[in-house]
Amino acid sequence: MQTVFPTVYSTLDPAALATYIGRQYQLQDVLCQFLVRGVGDTYRVQARNARYILRIYRPSHRTQGNIAAEAELLLALHAAGVPVSYPLADKDGQYLQALPAAEGTRYAMLFSFAEGHAVNLLSPNQLQVLGTQMARFHNVSATLQLSDPRWAFDLDTTLFIPLANARDHFGEDAAGYAWLQQAAREVQGHLAVMDTAAFASGYCHFDLLPKNFHFDEKDHLTFFDFDFFGRGWLIQDIMTFRQQLLLDRLMGRLTAEQFTAAYDQFISAYTAVRPLGDEALKAIPWLGLGFWMFYMGFHMTHDQFYTLMQSHVLQSRTAFIRKIVEMDRA
Repeated sequence: MQTVFPTVYSTLDPAALATYIGRQYQLQDVLCQFLVRGVGDTYRVQARNARYILRIYRPSHRTQGNIAAEAELLLALHAAGVPVSYPLADKDGQYLQALPAAEGTRYAMLFSFAEGHAVNLLSPNQLQVLGTQMARFHNVSATLQLSDPRWAFDLDTTLFIPLANARDHFGEDAAGYAWLQQAAREVQGHLAVMDTAAFASGYCHFDLLPKNFHFDEKDHLTFFDFDFFGRGWLIQDIMTFRQQLLLDRLMGRLTAEQFTAAYDQFISAYTAVRPLGDEALKAIPWLGLGFWMFYMGFHMTHDQFYTLMQSHVLQSRTAFIRKIVEMDRA
């Protein structure tokens, strides 16, 4: 006999989670606070002597294999000295926790805490640190083959599949949809004449905006939130940070000269650790549209973001994407 009404997305009780975490990880005086929804739910965990982050994944968006691969990647990066928030083993040596929720099993992991805070406009020293540490991350991720394949970042997954899936949402903005189609074809055409087989591949974070790394008071950096990582050209991560600089320029937080100086310093730091060919550097501005379309595709699958697919919001967002893309290619 059914005792719980069918559920697609539950919110687990912080007090019950605190009790569970204390017992499973042998921590004392545990408090748990709900922070934010996303691909999963994020909680801050405070114990007697340390802080942690608890991530509880949605079965509709991440499989057990997907999550296990995330643990593999982060543990490999941590072992190599790359500064990341990494999963912690419980008293039984397990990283994944299986929690019986109303919608079925939800998997969770407890992470080390990323000290510091997000910085929107990076100082010259912070740009240097980010470029260096991103390159070190790629030096490791380029060598790994994880147990779960996750997904690939290519022209289909970042452009053409999201575009096809979004078609019906553009019923009141045919011109906006036509521009996205044309812009995607231009990306395809420019990359077709490049030697993309020579571009280095590996696991990319694909969301390296300032919200996903912290600097402490000594400018030590910690990467976190690897929800979307997958395999692709490693320059995709350089492209994602470039989108932040473009946003800062578009919003008037950076002048054109400051934008160029910041990007050049970041690239200089990256290439001092991991060289990039001239053609790969030239390809980066052509990848930006894929960033925006990939996340538009995600918004169509997640109930938290359905409002972003409403016609009037989507029309404004498409105009915004056009400004960013045209600025990037200028």
